[in-house]
Amino acid sequence: MAKRKEGNYLSRENAKRPRQEEAENFERDGDEYNGTSTLTAAEVGIIESIQLKNFMCHSMLGPFRFGSNVNFVVGNNGSGKSAVLTALIVGLGGKAIATNRGSSLKGFVKDGQNSADISVTLRNRGDDAYRANVYGDSIIVQQHISMDGSRSYKLKSATEPGAVVSTKKEELIAILDHFNIQVDNPVSVLTQEMSKQFLQSKNEGDKYKFFMKATQLEQMKEDYSYIMETKERTKEQINQGEERLTELKRQCLEKEERFQSIAGLSTMKTNLEYLKHEMAWAVVNEIEKQLNAIRDNIKIGEERAARLDRKMEEQQVRLNEAEKKYKDIQDKLEKISQETNARAPECMALKADVTAKKRAYNEAEVLYNCSLNEYKALKKDDEQLCKRIEELKKSTDQSLEPERLERQKKISWLKGKVKVLQDQENSVNQEIEQFQQAIEKDKEEHNRIKREELDVKRMLTDNQRQLKELKDSKTDQLKRFGPNVPALLKAIDDAYRQGLFTCKPVGPLGACIHLRDPELALAIESCLKGLLQAYCCHNHADERVLQALMKRFYAPGTSRPQIIVSEFRNEMYDVRHRAAYHPEFPTVLTALEIDNAVVANSLIDMRGIETVLLIKNNSVARTIMQSQKPPKNCREAFTADGDQVFAGRYYSSENTRPKFLSRDVDSEISHLENDVENKKAQILNLQQHLSALGKDIKRNEELLKSCQQHYKDLKVKIRKGLSEIRELENIEEHQSVDIATLEGEAQDNKSKMKQVEKNMEQQKEKMETLKSVKIEAENKYDAIKLKINQLSELADPLKDELNLADSEVDNQKRGKRHYEDKQKEHLNTLNKKKRELDMKEKELEIRRKMSQARQICPERIEVQKSASILDKEINRLRQKIQAEHASHGDREEIMRQYQEARETYLDLENKVKTLKKFIKLLEEIMTHRYRTYQQFRRCLTLRCKLYFDNLLSQRAYCGKMNFDHKGETLSISVQPGEGNRSAFNDMRALSGGERSFSTVCFILSLWSIAESPFRCLDEFDVYMDMVNRRIAMDMILKMADSQRFRQFILLTPQNMSSLPSSKLIRILRMSDPERGQTTLPFRPVTQEEEKSAS
Repeated sequence: MAKRKEGNYLSRENAKRPRQEEAENFERDGDEYNGTSTLTAAEVGIIESIQLKNFMCHSMLGPFRFGSNVNFVVGNNGSGKSAVLTALIVGLGGKAIATNRGSSLKGFVKDGQNSADISVTLRNRGDDAYRANVYGDSIIVQQHISMDGSRSYKLKSATEPGAVVSTKKEELIAILDHFNIQVDNPVSVLTQEMSKQFLQSKNEGDKYKFFMKATQLEQMKEDYSYIMETKERTKEQINQGEERLTELKRQCLEKEERFQSIAGLSTMKTNLEYLKHEMAWAVVNEIEKQLNAIRDNIKIGEERAARLDRKMEEQQVRLNEAEKKYKDIQDKLEKISQETNARAPECMALKADVTAKKRAYNEAEVLYNCSLNEYKALKKDDEQLCKRIEELKKSTDQSLEPERLERQKKISWLKGKVKVLQDQENSVNQEIEQFQQAIEKDKEEHNRIKREELDVKRMLTDNQRQLKELKDSKTDQLKRFGPNVPALLKAIDDAYRQGLFTCKPVGPLGACIHLRDPELALAIESCLKGLLQAYCCHNHADERVLQALMKRFYAPGTSRPQIIVSEFRNEMYDVRHRAAYHPEFPTVLTALEIDNAVVANSLIDMRGIETVLLIKNNSVARTIMQSQKPPKNCREAFTADGDQVFAGRYYSSENTRPKFLSRDVDSEISHLENDVENKKAQILNLQQHLSALGKDIKRNEELLKSCQQHYKDLKVKIRKGLSEIRELENIEEHQSVDIATLEGEAQDNKSKMKQVEKNMEQQKEKMETLKSVKIEAENKYDAIKLKINQLSELADPLKDELNLADSEVDNQKRGKRHYEDKQKEHLNTLNKKKRELDMKEKELEIRRKMSQARQICPERIEVQKSASILDKEINRLRQKIQAEHASHGDREEIMRQYQEARETYLDLENKVKTLKKFIKLLEEIMTHRYRTYQQFRRCLTLRCKLYFDNLLSQRAYCGKMNFDHKGETLSISVQPGEGNRSAFNDMRALSGGERSFSTVCFILSLWSIAESPFRCLDEFDVYMDMVNRRIAMDMILKMADSQRFRQFILLTPQNMSSLPSSKLIRILRMSDPERGQTTLPFRPVTQEEEKSAS
């Protein structure tokens, strides 16, 4: 404030001098400005120009330039006067609320535009210029305001157009502080609304705060309060320090007494010092050796990198071999499967053929046996007839001829009856075979249906268990992964809190992943399978603890979730170089949202989810994976139905719906309930079918038993008939018979025997033929069945080999990835080691160690012993010294403790003394400063009152300003005219013109006592009549003339035609914007043009 220049204001008697005289005086003062005037033109901090773009309702405003002293911005409402003042506040870092035009910066951007720009040029000349070598004579402040309310700064130099010096707000604040510019201070920039609110405020405390802020007394008061708080805190520290001093003094005296009682052991200590010297240089030697070792390590690391390259190549060879082996086994399996499928129809046909040929052979054998029996009977008859003929020839008695004829007749009848019974026997035998076949077929069907029933019951049990888990999961999602999972997780939390785990296990993994597309739930479940229920552990110790916890929740013999042991990492693997990519279809990794890097890394390690594509359509999946070359790095794909697709094979999924990852639990419950009902209905149908089959089997068995009994009865009757025939034929006939008849019968019997024998031969040949055909068919059937069995036996180990080969391929791929990651990590480590352990840095380290060693021992000592040996010797010597001092302690330690205690005591004592001196001096300074502050405040208050009274007297007004510094209030009262001076009125009781004139007087009085390079006043004369406006204008111009080192910017809707002509006055007239106009014209208007226009 010492730089402020003040002029003498007119007395009341001189207030009414002619206006022409005032104009001449102002012009004369203007001439003196360039000549003999002692006042200095404004050099720093004033506004040279301003330009707006897309600001408020104006597309383009400016650029236009202000004069160094008085500037009038005139124009009608809506022409952009207030926009200029608002832009000045905002452009120099002011807040939006300080403009009374909005609460946010985004409100200043013109409608329909994305941003607004403000450019303000500040003068920067003379000795007080800010960084003149950088910015030159002017500083250009450019501000860009975005639609979202954010803003950015560019501070440019006038010497280099377009060159940006800084973009930081801190630089702008430094410039404003240097120029003492306060855009948020109403004394510097006073809007009409702020003036109205201020003078009509009922709160006199707000007026006082306004005065304090305008004069910067408020900042001085805050600084004083802060210093006093600091003083009180310092006093507390002094009190604490004095308490501590007493204790330290006592300790120091104790240490001094102990130190006085210790005798020195110089020799051992000298030796100890020499050993320390050797130790220091031994450390240097070892550092040099470490440098050589690091070089060797880098060389070894490079050799290891080469070995890793070879291992990667070997791993690639093993991977190729594993993939080739997998392909060969897969081809063999495909070939065996095709061959088995091709032989199956032939096998079925041969089986049917064998069954038919067996039946034909059995029938031929039955016929042959019947003929054989018949031949044996005929042969026996022939022998009896021959014997009988001989007997008859000897006998001459013919008396028994009628009885013989009767026996012959009965024998013939019995033979006919036996023949009928034998036919019945053959028929019953065929029925028995048919019943046996029917029973066997029904039993096979019964067993098949029984197995199907068991499978359906097992599926029903699984569905019912899954349904229960889903219903439970509505209250606890974790129960979808097993009924024991919530309890297991609680036990894991308890164990982790007890410190049993190094890192808390993560799982189940299915609960840690989320689907981006719910339609891929079944595909992802088919891919991950049991991994959804798995857990991850940081190390094997954690795995053992988790296994022990699982034993409490999973019974022996039941399956437990898988445990994956892998070191936990905070970052997910970088798999971009080995991940599959397709522009349309995601991988399992990209289809999942995985927040935990441990989960993602485990799934990448165990399943390679970055190489598995998800393709919803089955035919599209076949086309991509089999009809063309699969995408790069893609190993397999899964469809939305859960089917697994490889480059050369396709496996259908056994599951139809997802179990763990479905989001619509109610829909899954509904589907499962329908499945349960369908399974129950299916079981009921199967049971009904089983019951019907059981009844058929029982009925056929009863019929079979009846036929077998009938067959036995027929056998008995046949045997009985044949026995009767033999008895009748064996009866000795003593009567005379007709030998010729018997001989004829014998001849017929011989003919029958020949015929039967011939039939037997034919039947035997036929039987042999059928037997050979049957054997041939059986051989063919056995051969093809053996071949199929052999193929099945070959397929089983091949399937195992295929699984092993698949696992081997995965292992080799993981091994390859392992070596790739290891190689990458090793190369990174190697490069890092090369950079970090560069020779120069190591040399600097050696120099630092050598510097430390020279501090201990200036001259380098050739040390033969290692640092560890020297350390042991130093320890032994120290122990020996300690043994010598066993009774009275270590002298060096006592001395060190004494020195430390004494230094601590003296240090604290000096600090306390210094703080006391500081407090005393501070109290003196603050007492003096506070008196000075009060005097300064009293002086400013008095000056403000005097200026206010003097300015009011320009129009014969009287006024009074009452300052209450204790109550922090300010009351202003004004009496217009020459009325009773004791009857002052509050400013709110004045008319609009009188209040505006009083406002101008108060503002001018504050201007006279406050510092700022420029003053801005908006529509100061809006409520004034012509007389008040002329007087107020004269006062402003007079003050401007007395303060030519300051800039005045006055906004008014008046035309200002009556202003005196002066080169210190610049009028900027703003035209009314026309419709569709985007740029408002600006140009300086001289008083002559103004007068001619009026």
